[in-house]
Formats: sequence, structure tokens, C-alpha cells
Amino acid sequence: MRLTISRPDDWHLHLRDGPMLSGVLAHTTARFARAIVMPNLAPPVTTTAAAVAYRGRILACLPDGSDFEPLMTLYLTDSTSAEDIAEASASGKVFAVKLYPAGATTHSDQGVTSLEKCFPALEAMQRLRMPLLVHGESTDPVVDIFDREKRFIEETLVPLLQRFDELKLVLEHITTADAVDFVRDARAGVAATITPQHILLNRNALFAGGLRPHHFCLPVLKAERHREAVLEAAVSGEPEFFLGTDSAPHSRGRKESDCGCAGVYSAHAGIELYAEAFEEAGHLDRLENFASHFVPDFYGLPRNSGTLTLTRSPWTPPASYKMPDGEELVPFRSGESINWRLEGA
Repeated sequence: MRLTISRPDDWHLHLRDGPMLSGVLAHTTARFARAIVMPNLAPPVTTTAAAVAYRGRILACLPDGSDFEPLMTLYLTDSTSAEDIAEASASGKVFAVKLYPAGATTHSDQGVTSLEKCFPALEAMQRLRMPLLVHGESTDPVVDIFDREKRFIEETLVPLLQRFDELKLVLEHITTADAVDFVRDARAGVAATITPQHILLNRNALFAGGLRPHHFCLPVLKAERHREAVLEAAVSGEPEFFLGTDSAPHSRGRKESDCGCAGVYSAHAGIELYAEAFEEAGHLDRLENFASHFVPDFYGLPRNSGTLTLTRSPWTPPASYKMPDGEELVPFRSGESINWRLEGA
């Protein structure tokens, strides 16, 4: 069985920098024409100049003949100004701004501590139609980790959208039925990305046969009823839900430690995993819209003209990929079969 779709894009991707960047980039460029690249480096990408420089490093690592286009983002801070947003918009290289609540996830320590401090930047984003990409989790230490997305929606996103009623907003990597309902009930201009792990796994996968650090991500995997709700949204054909892998590479040592990093690396099978989930749900025919059409429409960008073909031919990812600096990277579903294969890979 073969499936040919318009070439997809990844609308939430971590590429890191240095040896890790050069080690993982080819997995993405083989599958996706474009990707929204996350800015949470160390130090974070907080200015247009830093974004343009990072873009240059990505382009320098592209495989020969690749036409992949990185779409850059800025890291929102308490001091991001309206002028910073205007410069980013005018650059033609920065396509969105990412909100990390301070302390919410990897390299988020310089994130937003008070959303009110960001109002001038958000007003400029609303005026310039630049999307705000949101890591939607409460960082209040008294909130249970499985309730952080729900609380953030109630306490932060609902009033934010009331204040900025034309701001384009993407709630990233949704994990709960609450997030699905929020997006469905929201006004036009509000959307969500969905990862492969959050539609293929529930929180039991964190403890299957022992602690599984390579299944640990933030937002953390949720209960089965939430996985089912997010999967249903992904395959629904509703244009406000679209592909964003949140592929997040960390070395084996940083994952398998006494304080392991959050992140699942899925770029090596960044479209194949979705094909498996959509087929299992009985809606393989809706994968193309989810992966290739809905987001360019949301961002006001042209759809890709090329195609990509998958074959239903099971394959098994390796136990790890070797990075240029000798570090090992353990991929999602390492040593386990994946039902769909990228033709020619």
C-alpha cells in the first residue's frame, strides 16, 4: 500500500545547535519542506539578529540539494518590546513568537514571569498578525503535573484572548480533552499543534516495564481518555488542529540521568508515526490536510507544491543514532516496529 500526499511541514520543531543540529537535521529535511524552529537555545533566541544568525547555521548544515526552509521564532521575555516585534515582522525570516512560562520546560528559565509585562509586545503582534505560540502549562508548584495544561488555559489563556481579541494564537502540543475543547470553543485565529507521542501513548507508557525516560516530555503524557480526545481532534478534519512534532533531541546521557531532560525525539519518523495513528483511527485520508494544508493556510503561506510518498512497509528504528560529537540519541520507538516507511529512505 502506498500513500502520496502534498509535502508536509512541521510546525513545532527543536533542532538545537552545534553537533546536535548537524546530526538531526537530515531527518527533518527528508520529510518536511518547512518547519517552525523553536528558539529555546542556551542562550535563547530573543532578537531578530540572533534568529537570523541561527537560521544561517541551520542552512549551513542542510544536506546537499535540500530546499528545506527554516521558519524562525523569537523567545518571548518580560522585556520583549513592540519594537522587537516590528523588527522581527519586517525581517521576513521570523514567523512567530514563542511563550514559555518561566520554568515550564527545557531552557525556559528566561521565559515569561508576568504576562502583563508582555502586553506591549502582544499588542504589536496582534497588529502585525504575528502568531503567539504557547507552551501552555501552569508553573504554580501546587498544581498537579497532570492538571497544569487545564489550569493554564483557565487562568491565563482565557483572559489573554479576552484582552487581545484578534491575536493569532497556537496552543502547542495539546495533551488533554480540556485543550481540545478550548480550541474548538475559541474564536477564529486560535489553533493547536499535536505531537505523535500524545496520540500514540498514554501516561502508562512512562512506566511500562520500569521507568521509561525516553517517553518523558512536557507537557507530560496524560490518561487514556485524554489521548483519545487528542487523537479524535487530530483526525477530525477540523483545520484548527495540525501537525507539530515537538521533536526534541537530547543525548542519551541527558535523558538517562538522575534529573533527565524532557523531550521525545521523533524527527526520524516525523510523518510515518502520524500515518500509523491516522490509519489505526480509520482516517488515513485526512492525514494530508492535517500535515500539509491546514497550517500554511493558518500562517498565510503558500501550500507546498511537491509530494511525499509513504509505503506500508514495517521497519524498526535503531537503538540509537550517533551524533557528530560521539553522543548517542535514542529515537522514539527505538527497537520497535513502525508500520509506515518513507519511500526512498
